[in-house]
Amino acid sequence: MNSAYATAPQAYRANSILTASPQQLVVMLYDGAHRFLLQGAAAMRAGDMQTVNERLRRAEAIIDELIATLDHSAGEISDRLNAIYLYSRRTLGEARVEKSPEKIEHVQGLIRELRDAWAQICPGADV
Repeated sequence: MNSAYATAPQAYRANSILTASPQQLVVMLYDGAHRFLLQGAAAMRAGDMQTVNERLRRAEAIIDELIATLDHSAGEISDRLNAIYLYSRRTLGEARVEKSPEKIEHVQGLIRELRDAWAQICPGADV
């Protein structure tokens, strides 16, 4: 396969990130976390703990980024989001220890709800 074609999706993805609005970036982060959680739950059901750990690490890194970039001057909403993110991190830790794909899916559902709400309230954010 021609290497130019192999890197085209990566170049497209990089360009969409560089040209995205802050609102679109948040939706992209939610989409990425959702995807990694979906893959992590499937890997846990298959007994592939190496993939589980790698996917959960990636989802947790996204959640950490969402925590780090919260605008705490927004008041109650940022406090609530912070609580949801911290709950999600704690639940993913429990999912690892208990080997519970259901707990991963629970967090995945929370992330999906946040993503959909964000896309609705921020015009142009749904990418």
